[in-house]
Formats: sequence, C-alpha cells, structure tokens
Amino acid sequence: MRICVFGTGAIGGLIAARLARAGEDVTIIDRGSHLRAIKKNGITLQWQDGSVETVQVKAVDKGADAGEQDLVVLAVKAHSLERAATDAQDLLGPKTMVMTLQNGLPWWYFQKHGGALDATRLMSLDPGGTLTKTIHADRIIACVVYLAAEVAEPGVVRHIGANRFPMGEIDGRVTDRVQAVEASFVKAGLQASVLTDIRAEIWLKALGTLSLNPISALTNATMAEICRFPETRALTIKMMQEAQAIAAKLGISLRQTIEQRLESAEAVGPHKTSMLQDLATRRPLEIEGLIGAVLEMARLTDTPAPNIEAVYALIRLLDKTRRPESRGA
Repeated sequence: MRICVFGTGAIGGLIAARLARAGEDVTIIDRGSHLRAIKKNGITLQWQDGSVETVQVKAVDKGADAGEQDLVVLAVKAHSLERAATDAQDLLGPKTMVMTLQNGLPWWYFQKHGGALDATRLMSLDPGGTLTKTIHADRIIACVVYLAAEVAEPGVVRHIGANRFPMGEIDGRVTDRVQAVEASFVKAGLQASVLTDIRAEIWLKALGTLSLNPISALTNATMAEICRFPETRALTIKMMQEAQAIAAKLGISLRQTIEQRLESAEAVGPHKTSMLQDLATRRPLEIEGLIGAVLEMARLTDTPAPNIEAVYALIRLLDKTRRPESRGA
C-alpha cells in the first residue's frame, strides 16, 4: 500500500516507521529540522522496553513530490490541518483514503451523521470551510490514537506507553478498504481494530483530552498527578460529566464509566500530555480542537458546561499571555 504520513511528531513518526518497516511504501511530509533529520538518519524509535530501531523512510516537503497515494495519514495537530489538507490534493487519486488522527473532536464529525445536525460544519475547527471542501467525507477513515510518546529530538520518537489504534468508517460500515488499513497496521505491530461506532470511541478519548490536557498545561502536572490530586481529580470528573451529557444528547453511549476512564489515564503514569509538551516547547496549543469544539457542541445541543467553559477561558488566557506579541491585543 502506498501511504503518505503528514507530520512526523511522536504519533506520525512512530506510525510511519512501523509501516515502512513492515514493507509498506511509505513517504513522510514534513519541514525543518524533522525533515532534515529523517532524510539524513531515518526515524529512530526508542521503545518502552529499552529496544531501539531505526527505519529509513522517504521524506519530502510537499505533496507534489510524493505522488498519488492509497492512504494519506493526517498526523498534524488540528491547527495545521488546513495547510496539510490543501497540500494533500496532490496525493489524492479517485480511491485515496484520508485517515484523521487528531485529538479531540474532528472537523468532519457531523458528516454522514444523520439527524437534525447532519452536515453541520463545526466553526471552531473549520471556520472557512476549507477542510470540508478539500477532503470529501467519502475519503475519510477515522482513527483514535491511544499512544503515549514524545519526540526526544528531530527524527527520534520515544515510546512511553500504549499502542492502540481503533478505526472505522464514519458511516459505521465495515468495508474492504478499512479492513485493508487495519491489516496494514496489524502487520506493522500496531494494535488496530475496526469499530462500527467510531464516534463513541472519539468521545471516550475526548473526555480525557478536553480535561487532562488543559489542566496539565495550567498546572505543569502529569496525567497521574492530576488524577491523584483530589481537587484536580474532582475538576476532571466534572468536566468529563459535562462532556458525557453533550455526547448523550448526540446519541453516544460510552463503553467506560468516567471512573474507568480516569483509571486508564492514571495508569499511564508520569506522562506529560501533548498540550503540556507543546507549552514547554512553545508550539501552538490545540485549544479549539480539544476544548473549543466541545463547547460548540454544548451550544448546538443546549447543554450547560460551566466547568469546561472556565478551563477554556483560563487556557486561552495562558496561550495569549505566553506570546508577547498578543499582549494588549
């Protein structure tokens, strides 16, 4: 399978390396130090068990140099999707699939959703409609990432824990194409499975990212520390309860209780969330993808979410004050 991975952060880098090692025809698209390092040395994976592997992967800086693909994996953060989706046009043939890996709720959530909100565009994620226009819903394969990893240095990914990639068609069908993608992931040593209700899994993951990520950035605490400190644990539960109420109004039933979701997060241990990592390295924060979209869903479903609103306000102010150019704006 010809596979192009946009973005070689912790998630994209690990996926690209494993798929390439398993024999897939993989090309990565990136820029700057990551691209230079991968061109020179390949992608190095440092596994939790202490083993290390380095895999050579084709690396380019634009879609036109990669050619038509069978699968395009969008592994960039939500705020970089518009650029990636535009560049991805050079990769798309009649049957090319596009896999989305972003944390939080996806821009396409209401595509093929049915009901009163069918085809509603989430303004927090796709304000100009570029994503909806450039990536047709028929192409999309959804994937939820359960993987704790970090970039140790350009081209080097350190695996911390978990390795699970549930995926599915956004209309719930089990198709030959999604099973083919699943098979490629499994062959690569990635724990993949096809779900018939991928939105429920998206919400289950979102309960953690909408709460633990901003709280970690505001407190400089790891996931385990947040879960073990009584006050932040209580706040996390309240935020999760509000999100669960929103999801319920959209017909979502979660396979885990909130307490089970917290236990899973705590079990990851002293892991810094992606938002805390972004804060430390002065990268843009995924505020709208993780929290803003949930609040937009709250408004669409007329669901109160005061705790999510409060944390959203705080993380937005933190993002504003850490950028000198924004002060006084």
